[in-house]
Amino acid sequence: MRNIIAIPLLGLAVILQSAIVSQVSLLAGYADLVLVILAAWALQEGVTTAFHWAFLAAIMVSFSSRLPWFIYVAGYFGVVFMGLILQRRVWRAPLLAMFSVTFLGTLTMHLLSYAYLRVAGDPLPFRDSMGLITLPSLLLNLLLSIPIYGFMRDIARWVFPSMEEV
Repeated sequence: MRNIIAIPLLGLAVILQSAIVSQVSLLAGYADLVLVILAAWALQEGVTTAFHWAFLAAIMVSFSSRLPWFIYVAGYFGVVFMGLILQRRVWRAPLLAMFSVTFLGTLTMHLLSYAYLRVAGDPLPFRDSMGLITLPSLLLNLLLSIPIYGFMRDIARWVFPSMEEV
């Protein structure tokens, strides 16, 4: 019952991403708020529902995107998987883990999107897409990662009150 918080939180994130965050662009890239939220949630101790959140987020985002749903499922599951691995390995430096997951997750999502668009016939050159879309998106995601990590840490402490920091 405590994990029902995912539905309104991810729903609000998808709405904010499609209405507001997508309007704040740097060159041709924009931040992926849902990706950063999933990365921050996966890095919290005691969280066991990160893959459920990733699937729910992928379905929600695919309704507001032209990319197929399986791109988001693969990308968001990859982000959560990296987050869970780093949460176990780099437990002394959570912000370093957050930056790493955000960096690798953004690259993964953009490479999956580029591969799909390339197969679908989009003629955008790789160099232009990396320079004009991926790198600015990466910068915006990294800027969002610090406040989002703090917010998700507070949400995790509220959802799982037995997780008190030592």
